[in-house]
Amino acid sequence: MTAPKPVVVLGIFNADAVYRAKRQPKIGETIMGEDFKLEPGGKGSNQAVAAAKAAGPGGAAHIITRLGRDDFAKMAHAVWAEAGVIPEVTEDAASHTGSAFIFIEAATGNNAIIVAAGAGGRIAAADLEARAALIRGAGVFVTQLEQPIGAAEAGLRIAREAGVITILNPAPAAELEDALLALCDFITPNESEAELLTGIPVTDIDSAGAAADALLARGVGAVVVTLGANGVLYRDRETRLHIPVVSAGPVVETTGAGDAFNGGFATALSEGMEIGAALRFGNATAGLSVTRPGAAAAMATRAEIDALLARG
Repeated sequence: MTAPKPVVVLGIFNADAVYRAKRQPKIGETIMGEDFKLEPGGKGSNQAVAAAKAAGPGGAAHIITRLGRDDFAKMAHAVWAEAGVIPEVTEDAASHTGSAFIFIEAATGNNAIIVAAGAGGRIAAADLEARAALIRGAGVFVTQLEQPIGAAEAGLRIAREAGVITILNPAPAAELEDALLALCDFITPNESEAELLTGIPVTDIDSAGAAADALLARGVGAVVVTLGANGVLYRDRETRLHIPVVSAGPVVETTGAGDAFNGGFATALSEGMEIGAALRFGNATAGLSVTRPGAAAAMATRAEIDALLARG
């Protein structure tokens, strides 16, 4: 059997400073936290880790990014080495490796995040053009919006022209031009991102479908609206599917759930799974991630995903 073509992810790495507390402080207020961890993060990095671990020994995942010349860059390389991610890094000594503040609400596991992208915010179209051969040889190209939109568009265009499957996870939420959306075989917004892109409040499966239809009208190939505890709603021009969550146990933390889904979904598509199976694979990857603290550290192995899906 021929090995699947790799997943190539464009995105940033962040060192995540994670604070757990009963609530967020108000402006001018200091409160006592319950816990602190310094963890690897960044949507692109998390998705690459999720894809690499979900692929297992037979697959490959690359990340195209920029890092500073600092200890956080060393953290990034260590994380990728452990997960099996292949780094495609431009070292940017004029900036710092990205960092993020993450607040975790102790009672619910919900989060609020501030990102300082640093070198990742300086990723340019030239970084993608320098790795055009890698992108053209991929099975799936994935990007988000933590790095500049121009870089994302360049990567999507290179991939699309080569017939590579393209996925845009439009996070953090931003307004996007139709020309960029038309480069996306799949777009994977959550409820708030879908609302920003379409003006349609997404509160249930039906409104998610309406938002998906609006995105299809703007040129997207297919839409996957991630709905948290309600699973995902898939829509293309012929098909509508609602795929429930794949529960792996009690929810501990939701920080990396969307990244887990995108990484798992990309791996499934790179292996040629049909859409229903690929969505369920992504949901299982996310379902396992939320049972553990952290983001990259919570990503599941292929054996764990297969075992969860085998339960039925």
